[in-house]
Amino acid sequence: MRKLLFFWLGIVLSSAVSFAQFIEQPASWEYNVIPVKHNEFEIRFTASLKEPWHMYDLGPYENGPHPTRFLFDLPNGVFLVEGIRMESPPAKEYDPLFGMDIGSFGGTGVFIQKIRSEIPVATVHAVVEWQVCDGSSCLPPEEESFEIKLEGGSVTEAGMVRSVSSEASASLWGIILQAIAFGLVALLTPCVFPMVPMTVSFFLRGGDNKRKNRLNAALYGIFIVMFYTLPIAVIIGITYFTGGASVTANIFNWLATHWIPNILFFILFLVFAASFFGAFELVLPAKWTTKTDAKADRGGILGIFFLALTLVLVSFSCTGPIVGAVLIKSTQGAVWEPILTMFAFSTAFALPFTILAFIPSLLQRLPKSGGWLNSVKVVLGFIVLAFSLKFLSTADQIYQWKLLGREIYLALWIVIFSLLGFYLLGKIRFRHDTPSEHIGVFRFTLAIAVFSFVVYMIPGMWGAPLKAISGYVPPLSTQEFVMGGPSAAPVPVRNTSDRKYGDLFTLPYGLEGFFHYGQALEYARQNNKPVLLEFTGLGCVNCKEMEARVWSDQRVRELLKEKYVILALYADAKNQADQSDWVVDERGRELRTLGRINSWFVRTRYQVNAQPTYIILNREGDPLLPPRTYDLDVDQYVRFLQEGLKTYHK
Repeated sequence: MRKLLFFWLGIVLSSAVSFAQFIEQPASWEYNVIPVKHNEFEIRFTASLKEPWHMYDLGPYENGPHPTRFLFDLPNGVFLVEGIRMESPPAKEYDPLFGMDIGSFGGTGVFIQKIRSEIPVATVHAVVEWQVCDGSSCLPPEEESFEIKLEGGSVTEAGMVRSVSSEASASLWGIILQAIAFGLVALLTPCVFPMVPMTVSFFLRGGDNKRKNRLNAALYGIFIVMFYTLPIAVIIGITYFTGGASVTANIFNWLATHWIPNILFFILFLVFAASFFGAFELVLPAKWTTKTDAKADRGGILGIFFLALTLVLVSFSCTGPIVGAVLIKSTQGAVWEPILTMFAFSTAFALPFTILAFIPSLLQRLPKSGGWLNSVKVVLGFIVLAFSLKFLSTADQIYQWKLLGREIYLALWIVIFSLLGFYLLGKIRFRHDTPSEHIGVFRFTLAIAVFSFVVYMIPGMWGAPLKAISGYVPPLSTQEFVMGGPSAAPVPVRNTSDRKYGDLFTLPYGLEGFFHYGQALEYARQNNKPVLLEFTGLGCVNCKEMEARVWSDQRVRELLKEKYVILALYADAKNQADQSDWVVDERGRELRTLGRINSWFVRTRYQVNAQPTYIILNREGDPLLPPRTYDLDVDQYVRFLQEGLKTYHK
């Protein structure tokens, strides 16, 4: 009995010792931050180990021990400067167990990472993974998380004195002013422009009630602001409290790239065009009215409501990157700032449309002799008809149906705008047109402009780049015939041999590249070149325009071909990835399509949601410069590439 008692006592004591060893880790971590410059910081992570434990250095060790590894989750506008390093790298010794030289240290080890912040307030999330051994055994790998808040050249963290920048408020106003500028510029983007004639045509139907017309115009602007700001406020609130920012990115990506909304928008534009040509009059169903208001009044408000909703949805493929940048800001802990920024953006975005809504109410008071108002509607009908093809083309490119190649698209545009030119010359009349014996100088001038545009498009049928409209038409990769062969136009090269997914995607201008992150970095290491990550989309208008108007420059092409490894990641590709590339996001959902995987990876790894975005990476995949987005300044892009080379070879 006594022996049995001592036996169980020994088991309990040994278990207690093991449990005590388990809960009392031999390694502890702390960090401090040292401001280096106005917007640069040096984060110092210090590991303290108890005797006789030791920790491995940064490695990496293939088929070896678990090295110490740091993972950083950076908000938009914050960048790693070079890679993490040890202040005093330990000497490496040969380990017969693993058959390689391995570096390890005991006592204290300091790891240093430089950070550059270009925003007034930022929260940097860092995770360190490590493993410790005592010469006879090793504990399982552990990890610890840190959260460091940077504020305008100062640092806020536990145990340090907080220094609040007096420029934070001014920086917020700077961001708001920038959002206002983006809202005004958004009117000129390819996705938004088609809504201008639709807006004018809709408000041309207003009556003679001046006060009512102005109220309707004001409501139109209010609805636009509401559709942008209120959903964003709700989404930011949800993601802020649940951490589900990836959900919003998927929803917005679906609206911009899925075939269902694109086909619906295509059909909607066709219906509007037919209405403008006089086939029928668009009126709201009488059942939408209520007893408290007259049918005409309630119908008008509902019509304005849905017109504003259509504008917001249709324009989202171009305004989405701006909204995405605001959503990324919400992951930094900001709540009110993104909402205020979105309100400023949507107000500026709605202002031109509100003014356009006012103008028809003024035009309505002018004499109607000559039926010039109907002529305006017909002209707008031609324009809407032409731009309806953009949505069909987006779905066709993303899903690779190969129904609407570049030749067919251009042929349809040539026919549509030729018919518009003949209409302006009075050779074609529609149902509600007033016969006229002569045309005015203004219509004649418009006809000249339209036919000149038609002549400009004709060489595109044989492969001319047509840079002025490159963002509106399918890429040259969809064109079957190019006169003069590959040297005459930017014919893509399809990589099908050793490049993963090279049978699905192409790069323009004979450039070769990769479509898989791991392959690109491995090739960059072997050839000692930096990587240019192009975060793009098959249906991205601005991406196609960047390739047609910036990448077409000989200096850019030479730099990309000779000095860089190109990595193109498509955010809207619907192709299923190889099973080895499937990932599970932060919400536990398995991502299987290339577009969703790429979007998740770029968003979580580089805090980027806008397309196009260009990031220059070193061989470890760390950014060397701030990302570059949509900008048609070729000289600036060349300097961006040259600066990336200088930074890489330092």
